Amino acid sequence: MTDLNLTTPADPAPPGSKANFEWSGFPWWLLAIAATIAYPVFKIVTDETWTEGFLFIKDGINLTLTVTAAGFVIAMVLGLALSFARMSKQAILRNAAMYYIELMRGIPVLVTIIMIGLVIIPWFFDLFGIDPQSAIGSKAIRASLAIGLIYAAFIAEVMRAGIESVPIGQSEAGMSVGLDKRQVFRLVVWPQAIKNILPALGNDLIALLKDSSLVSILAVRELTQMSRLWTGRSFQFFAGFMILAAMYLTLTVSLSLALQWYERKIATP
Repeated sequence: MTDLNLTTPADPAPPGSKANFEWSGFPWWLLAIAATIAYPVFKIVTDETWTEGFLFIKDGINLTLTVTAAGFVIAMVLGLALSFARMSKQAILRNAAMYYIELMRGIPVLVTIIMIGLVIIPWFFDLFGIDPQSAIGSKAIRASLAIGLIYAAFIAEVMRAGIESVPIGQSEAGMSVGLDKRQVFRLVVWPQAIKNILPALGNDLIALLKDSSLVSILAVRELTQMSRLWTGRSFQFFAGFMILAAMYLTLTVSLSLALQWYERKIATP
């Protein structure tokens, strides 16, 4: 007699159930980042020396964020102007933009910050009789200007590539319905280009945030400078730089997650 298999196949697990959980899709990297930050956080909570270091270093957060935000705004405005000049039919504008872009990209960021912050800006102040001790001569403004001028070169190429990625037919269609060039760019080209530009802009913003640590060479009391000051007087180098690394990691990962969320939001039709 033939045995009959009276069992029936199990119904597929409904979406979202534990049986349908995909381990490969879990953000293990984020869990690893959290574990990396957990040790400094634990030491800050339980060790008085680490607590003292954190309370001292954290005072540099405001300047770090200020320099990053101001530098990024400068870089965006100048970068957009450079991208237009780079695409210009006028040879003078095109070559001037190329010169600036290659100059800034060809010199190390630290060297450029020193040149702008400690050489060019003081020379400019002397030339126009501006008091270096005035508000406009503050170290934070010098740092923001320096890092903004540097990153404008990188952002210019990102914007140029994004704008040129929009098919020319889109501009022609806008012109055919009576829009002028400015309206075509604002209403047709830019909304499409920004979707292509945003991931690269996000990378530049994160890189700018990290490179803001280099303005400590100008004695700007941002996170890195505050860490150097504290470790210099306490000789707690491991604690000081572990705290600094954890703070930068928290800032950059938070910014990265926010940018990823926004990219998904604008990508949704």
